[in-house]
Amino acid sequence: MGYTWKQSKHEGVRYREHPTRKHGVKLDQYFVIRYRVDGKRHEEALGWASQGWTAAKAAQTLAKLQEAARTGEGATSLAEKRQKAEEKRQAEAEARTQAERDKITFGHIFLDFYFPIAQKNKAKRSWQKEDQCYRLWIAPVLAGKPLKDIAPIHLERIKKNMADANRAPRSITYTLAVVRQVFNFARDHDLFVGLNPVTKIKKPNADNRRVRFLTHGEAERLLDALAEKSPQVHDMALLSLHCGLRAGEIFALTWADVDMERGILTLRDTKSGKTRAALMTKAVKAMLEGRGHGCQADLVFPSEKGHKIGQISQSFIKTVNALGLNDGVTDTRQKVVFHTLRHTFASWLAEAGTDLYQIQQLMGHQSFAMVQRYAHLSPDTLRRAVTTLEAGMEKAKDKKLVRLGDR
Repeated sequence: MGYTWKQSKHEGVRYREHPTRKHGVKLDQYFVIRYRVDGKRHEEALGWASQGWTAAKAAQTLAKLQEAARTGEGATSLAEKRQKAEEKRQAEAEARTQAERDKITFGHIFLDFYFPIAQKNKAKRSWQKEDQCYRLWIAPVLAGKPLKDIAPIHLERIKKNMADANRAPRSITYTLAVVRQVFNFARDHDLFVGLNPVTKIKKPNADNRRVRFLTHGEAERLLDALAEKSPQVHDMALLSLHCGLRAGEIFALTWADVDMERGILTLRDTKSGKTRAALMTKAVKAMLEGRGHGCQADLVFPSEKGHKIGQISQSFIKTVNALGLNDGVTDTRQKVVFHTLRHTFASWLAEAGTDLYQIQQLMGHQSFAMVQRYAHLSPDTLRRAVTTLEAGMEKAKDKKLVRLGDR
């Protein structure tokens, strides 16, 4: 459809009339401007009279563009002007978003975002421990602070508070790991921009691993005493001592996981996240047979109400104390707790000359470094290795002498 353009009384401003639509008593008019920039002709549409445009207003717009072209200041075209306006609008929107983001506190991120997701995706014992760390140590220092204002000095305060309360270095490291995860979560979800302050903190460097293990005599006395005090706790202790199971693995064990014919226990959803097998000793097999085989889905060690047990009964530690196994012990690494039984299992294996790689598989450790603490308990294995090396060297020497004699 062709249009007839008319020149207004203002140079560079022209218009066309709508064939039917009126604006007041006149036909509605559509204005455009024409001008040159750097020798190139430009024509840009402005709009209808019904939208507020007039020839005079169009002339003013044209004059501003021409002035910008002469001075080099400002937009020289409406397209450029619109682009700059859009860029300004976006910059202002980003500034408002950043201002809102800067107000978000650590407590808000943890309670409203991070922790609800952790409850869905992590094992119960993991999120419960994170919740405890937050309430006891993190919240008092960081809860009300915006993430952007949290500095290494605040994390040092958490470390000091925990150290003053005689918390183990490993507990302090774990708590700092929770802080690090919250910052990473906020960054990954565009709730925080910047460097994670935990990266600037030196973590406590101390060996918090348990080193105490029971002698065979101590283990026998403990099992005998437990059998009298609590048969169920006795059976769980026997299973940990003979098969190296963690308490949580014992609590989760069902009869479907017990293969009496092959003497194998299948451990699912372990701490490493992998399923592994444990081999029964004769004593463990006899104990399980004595408990009576339930339905496949039934727990092997249910609570009195038939539910999954959450923690070892106090009967265990009371029995340990009654036997005097912790008398005079102040180092927590030397105290006998239920986990000591699993550590004893590995220590006995090492003393018997079991290869450390095999111990790693039986214990379900993810890395070989975790079983290296047992290396000093198997000197005979290391001695045999050196003897094998010497034998190989002597054999090679003999072969060399034989070849020289042949010449």
